[in-house]
Amino acid sequence: MIKRLLVKPAKLTLLELLDKRMTLPAENKYYFLNLKKGYEGEVMFNTLTEKLSCDCHILNGLRFKFNNTIFQIDSMILTGPTLFMNEVKNMAGDYYYKDNHFYSINGEERKDPLVQMVRASSQLRQLIHSLGFQVKVEPNVVHVNPEFTLYQAPQNAPIIFPTQLHRYVNNLNTISTKLNRNHDLLTEKLISLYVEEDPYAQLPPYTYKGMRTGMTCGICDSFEITLHGKNGICEDCGHVETVEAIVLRNVWELKMLFPKLKITTNLVFDWCGGAVCRKTISRVLGKYFKIVGERRWVYYV
Repeated sequence: MIKRLLVKPAKLTLLELLDKRMTLPAENKYYFLNLKKGYEGEVMFNTLTEKLSCDCHILNGLRFKFNNTIFQIDSMILTGPTLFMNEVKNMAGDYYYKDNHFYSINGEERKDPLVQMVRASSQLRQLIHSLGFQVKVEPNVVHVNPEFTLYQAPQNAPIIFPTQLHRYVNNLNTISTKLNRNHDLLTEKLISLYVEEDPYAQLPPYTYKGMRTGMTCGICDSFEITLHGKNGICEDCGHVETVEAIVLRNVWELKMLFPKLKITTNLVFDWCGGAVCRKTISRVLGKYFKIVGERRWVYYV
């Protein structure tokens, strides 16, 4: 049973919004693409684990602070005797190990997923022990990308390759031990210890004036939206969305990117590129938000 759903990181959402409305600096673009790829890998793994039929608790994307160290666990599967800790990787291409170092095929040394796994699993074991629970932590590096190849892998290394994913899940399903109240307590405690990340930390500097305004498609992010009555149609992918939904999504974008700005009819009108009339915007805002102030000082919360 899934006890903590996989949730898209707020920082990834913010970077997606910035990427479509401004040119991200190269360093931030690289970070954004890696963050996106990592999340997509977790989604791929989650589609497999959510189908587990054994008696287990599944916890996704938990972030902890222990001994002044912050660490994140992509996926945990708590069964009767064991907590399986999964460091999920969505890497593509050819890699190899040499002299206990991890390299891409062009000879460039890269961060070793096994080292990351060892550090995170050590922190997790200490955290669980400090809570007074006794459970075996079995960590794995799980590679989900079918285009990933690893040469000269250390013998008996806890690595799950893409071709082994279904076998890994099937083996978990053979575990017959049932969970008890202690498992429930441990699960509840781990979830309660989740540490929120500041999504605005390490974002590139940005301003409202630096943003490209205009309505975008809710599916492909295209700015080629044409209004037809109560609907907006994307000229690139054909997606149809009500004008009301488009306005609400644009308000959500504004709130995400500029949480300190007051939401007004004129602000939303400008953010939508002037494509939706102020009367329609005012009606939608009045329907879904609380009105504060009077006349020219009105804004919505």
